[in-house]
Amino acid sequence: MSKREEKRNLETIPVGSLGIIPLEGCKPLGEKVDYFLVKWRAERESEHKDSLAFTGYQRDSYILDAKVPRFGSGEAKGVINQSVRGTDLYLLVDIANYSLTYSLCGHRNHMSPDDHYQDLKRIIAAVGGKARRITVIMPFLYESRQSKRTSRESLDCALALQEMVNMGVDNIITFDAHDPRVQNAIPLHGFETIQPAYQFIKGLLSNVEGLQIDSDHMMVISPDEGGMGRAIYMANVLGLDVGMYYKRKDYTRVINGRNPVVAHEFLGSSVEGKDMIIIDDMISSGDSALEVAAALKARKANRIFICSTFGLFTAGLDRFDKAYEKGTFDRILTTNLIYQPPELLEREWYINCDLSKYIAYIIDTLNHDSSISDLLNPVERIHSIVSRYHANGKKNRTESP
Repeated sequence: MSKREEKRNLETIPVGSLGIIPLEGCKPLGEKVDYFLVKWRAERESEHKDSLAFTGYQRDSYILDAKVPRFGSGEAKGVINQSVRGTDLYLLVDIANYSLTYSLCGHRNHMSPDDHYQDLKRIIAAVGGKARRITVIMPFLYESRQSKRTSRESLDCALALQEMVNMGVDNIITFDAHDPRVQNAIPLHGFETIQPAYQFIKGLLSNVEGLQIDSDHMMVISPDEGGMGRAIYMANVLGLDVGMYYKRKDYTRVINGRNPVVAHEFLGSSVEGKDMIIIDDMISSGDSALEVAAALKARKANRIFICSTFGLFTAGLDRFDKAYEKGTFDRILTTNLIYQPPELLEREWYINCDLSKYIAYIIDTLNHDSSISDLLNPVERIHSIVSRYHANGKKNRTESP
């Protein structure tokens, strides 16, 4: 057990017996989270372990048996095959996992975000109000790109949040919500949006040598005005300058549901000779990230690292391969919070940031009804890992979550 884990004071009585249900699209992540929880609870010394309040505290697995079988028509139902009465329940769902299919009147149909969200509601309905508490961990927030209304259009993300809490969900945990203000739709319920800044920095320092983390040699770039908060946070924590591109759009046309970008305009100091960290919430087609990287190269930037919480890669990986060969960027870092195709993991330019241990810490702490404030604010851990990197002068092999 890591030193950090031993420091965590989790002597409080659990809210209820811990139960995790990773939906089908989130199984690999759920199994990793379960591994850490089983390991920590087997090793944790507690004088209360044998008391009634800690019944079921130490188990071989905290994953509950749940399924969503489908009829030939494509309709489905949620089934939980063991008791959830009094359980502190954590549901993990990846609405961006397009790899799963189901039969629809003899045709193979790929699961859309709508299908995953519907399956989540089926499992919540199957719980039937018997659980002590329900927390939904939805890393990629359903419909989060549709978070504000600009004309006569639906406000899907707000509706989904209200729907979940009306069904009995107590807390919703997501990562890097496109617009965190969407939580105003459920002001009396728990909503956490977590930034994986620490994991990006750890991934970078563990895989790239020769980084000089100071304002003379490195800069953080936001590819648009909406992501400035992320860039400012990382720049302030690392003591770097920040720059921004803003998108000049053609508001007379709509292509693929959005106004096309005419040009990227840069705001900031000189980037010449500096390493660039481009940070964003998602890589969708990748157009914006690659255009910004190319524009920075044209301004004589040195190495370019693209950090994005969610790597959707909706237009495939070929354009990234070509851009990498041309030297447009050096590395791309995304997390395992959503489905990663096997070919992505094999790419030379790709760095995978694993958040399973971090999610396990959050679940473990919340189950004990303890504060997760220190987990949500990683400034101390970031300073520590950077200090170690500078002290070692080589790749850092930290084991923090």
